[in-house]
Amino acid sequence: MSNIVIIGNGIAGITAARHIRKLSDHAITVISSEAEHFFSRTALMYVYMGHMKWEHLKPYEDFFWKKNRIDLLFNKVDEVMPSENKLKLANGEVITYDTLILATGSKSTFYNWPGQDALGVQGLYSKQDLELMELNTKNIRRGVIVGGGLIGIEVAEMLRSRNIAVTFLVRDTAFWSNVIPKEEAELIGRHIHEHHVDLKLSTELKEVVKDEANRVKSVITNTGEEIPCEFVAIATGVTPNIDFLKNSGIEINRGILVDENLKTSIPNIYAIGDCAELKSPLLGRKAIEQVWYIGRMMGETVAINICKKPVAYNPGIWFNSAKFFDIEYQTYGHVPSVLAEEMDSYYWENSTKKLAFRVVYNKQNKQVIGIHNFGIRLRHPVCDKWIRNKISVNEVMRNIRDAHFDPEFYKTFYTDMVNQYNREKGESVKLNNWSIKRMLGIA
Repeated sequence: MSNIVIIGNGIAGITAARHIRKLSDHAITVISSEAEHFFSRTALMYVYMGHMKWEHLKPYEDFFWKKNRIDLLFNKVDEVMPSENKLKLANGEVITYDTLILATGSKSTFYNWPGQDALGVQGLYSKQDLELMELNTKNIRRGVIVGGGLIGIEVAEMLRSRNIAVTFLVRDTAFWSNVIPKEEAELIGRHIHEHHVDLKLSTELKEVVKDEANRVKSVITNTGEEIPCEFVAIATGVTPNIDFLKNSGIEINRGILVDENLKTSIPNIYAIGDCAELKSPLLGRKAIEQVWYIGRMMGETVAINICKKPVAYNPGIWFNSAKFFDIEYQTYGHVPSVLAEEMDSYYWENSTKKLAFRVVYNKQNKQVIGIHNFGIRLRHPVCDKWIRNKISVNEVMRNIRDAHFDPEFYKTFYTDMVNQYNREKGESVKLNNWSIKRMLGIA
């Protein structure tokens, strides 16, 4: 029986612990200084908004860990000593391991702006960040958000839920236009304005201005504008949380470098989740992918590699989902912000309903490369199968009804989507009736 220690109790670390327990009788210890128990990080915003309580974020009852013989240690690891298979904790205690899994997650990225150390300036990633935000936003009138990503839009929704005025600084010419195409970026930008957010495009933070008490009192932008505020949320991305490893001898770059089996440069040490950086990522995938389901898949993979036989990490077809206030978003495969020369796409939008759909495909062979949608729910297995099997864009449009996952009695727009496709592309696609067999891939 081996002694396995996991640093980090997020989705990656806890998935690894659960699957190691399913596959073995190894001793398992999970160390975290963030929270005593695993919680759903993606739901932090709903605690602030009053939709949930903190205890609702715990997917497992507190007795789960003892029942499954997973020891939880609420502490901070200050140093990893691979040559001795030891960890030094913040309280001075030293513990040993046979196998170590690093699942230390991320931290908010700051870019050394003057005044960024002012009280009231923070990121949003951890439980402690949420607690700090409660203090920093109490009785304030205006907050400024810096950065136009998914964390930024969450913070905007959180602040608006308490009727706090919001100014949103986005350096691009449209919201999230470095990730999604221009039409979708403009759709989301209009939606942000409708929620009474002052969205300032092509605008960056230059300086945070402090008052006599070292609290933020305003920000100055690259345009020279000074915006009074009492809170600044930094949402310019996250960085792997690896500072404590710099003198460990473990090979690091932006993240902790791992091979296809998620092993680090030290044979009995693995890294998974937000902190892991693949030395040789699969074609079309990034070396670091800081997404919830990636952590889950890495956790499952590392458990198999430790308990059974080595298998290569394979995340499959890219997918993700998010929410922009009231608009749900899903993406499958590759939908770039700017199409490559060999690509073409079909875009449909219902601006009244705030719905949008795009399919990207190869110009020559018409094989589908990626799909994304706003305000319309699509079935993950169907979209994944279409992209994996390289079916044609005409087949996607012909069977688009099979992918839809909107609730019963929702108004649907299949006919409109297909008719517009035929007009724009000069095709004569006929919409198939919905088929459970096609949806399941058995027809």
